[in-house]
Amino acid sequence: MTSGKIKLIYPVLVISMLLLYSCNNNVLYTDSVTIPDKQWLLDFNPGFSADITDTVSNCNILFTIRSSSSYPFRNIFLFVTTTSPNGASITDTLEYLLADEKGNWFGKGLGDIHELTVSYKKNIYFPTKGTYYFKVQHGMRTEDLKGVFDFGMRIVKTNNN
Repeated sequence: MTSGKIKLIYPVLVISMLLLYSCNNNVLYTDSVTIPDKQWLLDFNPGFSADITDTVSNCNILFTIRSSSSYPFRNIFLFVTTTSPNGASITDTLEYLLADEKGNWFGKGLGDIHELTVSYKKNIYFPTKGTYYFKVQHGMRTEDLKGVFDFGMRIVKTNNN
């Protein structure tokens, strides 16, 4: 390699690393839970524990659902219970569409796997420092929800502060 090419590669590498760092700088929490045997049983409740220290910044809470084409519905109902550090809890009932009426899956996918990221809460802030617990239960009218690979949660700072 000539010295001119090396001089060009160095700034590109530095800029790339800075961009990668800044992209992930706003993520406060991320985790996912694998659904055993790709079958979300009614009594299996993925749980997430997020340690929050920032009580000023606005955040978005996102869920990621990975499923297969064998998932028998085009929507999913969820019961999400959030418990704050002081013990207060609230349960939300949510519905997300995973596919349109013609069976075309939303989100991205490769082969039989479909991944969709959906918004749970937008532009919120956490009023108290400490650990927030999130418990998720599917609310479909079947005990064993086939075709769900995993379920994830991410908390991201917004730029609206």
